[in-house]
Amino acid sequence: MRQTLRVSLGGHALRLRISNEYGDRPLQVDAASVALPSHGADIVAGSAKPLTVRGQQHFVVGVGESVLTDALPLQLAARQALSVSLYFSRGTGISTIHSTGMQNAYTQWRRDGTRAAALHVDEKDDSRYFVTDVDVLTDAHAQAVVAVGDSTTDGVGIALDSDTRWTDQLAQRLQQEPGLRDVAIVNAGMSGNRILNDARDPFLGPRTLKRFERDALSKPGVKWIVLLQGINDITASGMFADEPAQRVTAARLIAAMQQLVERAHSRGVRVMGATLLPREGAQGARAHTPAGEALRQELNAWIRDGGGFDAVVDFDRVLRDPERPDRQRPELNSGDFSHPNAAGYAAMAQAIDLQHFKH
Repeated sequence: MRQTLRVSLGGHALRLRISNEYGDRPLQVDAASVALPSHGADIVAGSAKPLTVRGQQHFVVGVGESVLTDALPLQLAARQALSVSLYFSRGTGISTIHSTGMQNAYTQWRRDGTRAAALHVDEKDDSRYFVTDVDVLTDAHAQAVVAVGDSTTDGVGIALDSDTRWTDQLAQRLQQEPGLRDVAIVNAGMSGNRILNDARDPFLGPRTLKRFERDALSKPGVKWIVLLQGINDITASGMFADEPAQRVTAARLIAAMQQLVERAHSRGVRVMGATLLPREGAQGARAHTPAGEALRQELNAWIRDGGGFDAVVDFDRVLRDPERPDRQRPELNSGDFSHPNAAGYAAMAQAIDLQHFKH
């Protein structure tokens, strides 16, 4: 399996976290490598370097566990793309997966291609498998900004392999700003995720109150968190209106956000609150409703003026149509009325005041 990842900071070495957190059997990795991507599934010939764990190229990840690879000496430029190849000689069982990668993952059956310049692609999809973290080792006094969110932070609405999520475009802005080139962006978006409740079809993943330590506070060098979340809680509240545990109010969401801020502050981490995006016109199971809109407006008013965050970015103001403020501007929307397109994500990245991230 070959996947493309992009780092935000440059450095002199890297290590990857390989996870079997949701597996049903030990994950046997028979070979792994990092290389320079060429085109599609291909890599630059001769660029593949083996990854090891405790000095071994073959390693096993236990059920419910993860491993951090040994540091691989490698000169990395800021915003550099990398191809990660993993070879499994036997079935992996249930995969630990990030379902919305917005990046193609390529699979070649029957043989080890971890160092092959070209793969014979038997399957491809747009999820991420097993690799959950990329750590860049750098001599800079680096810090990290972690984006915690749902499908909007995952980048739904962009073209596959385009790297135009708002987090990607924020990372690019930081690299263009003197004094901020040592600020890394960590994307902890999870499509279908909620703050208050765990996975329930069509919603996905452990609730943010549960995953906050794993996905945000534990990241090396984290100094800021950008929280853009709550719209799935609101939508699910309407879908499961007959179940009290699934229903939310603005007060419940505000209390949960305050809890997240308190947990971050206890670790010396500051939190930027982001207003929820307009979505009038959204159809299907997660359709926009008047009740949901009223709840979004109430929550946004608190995010803006409630004093609960160390800073605020008003994504709603940036994206809303002046003529129809409950709807996104057409030129910034992907066409589904919920998710921005690449231009919309650029506007979001531009709206963040970088001065907050100054050391």
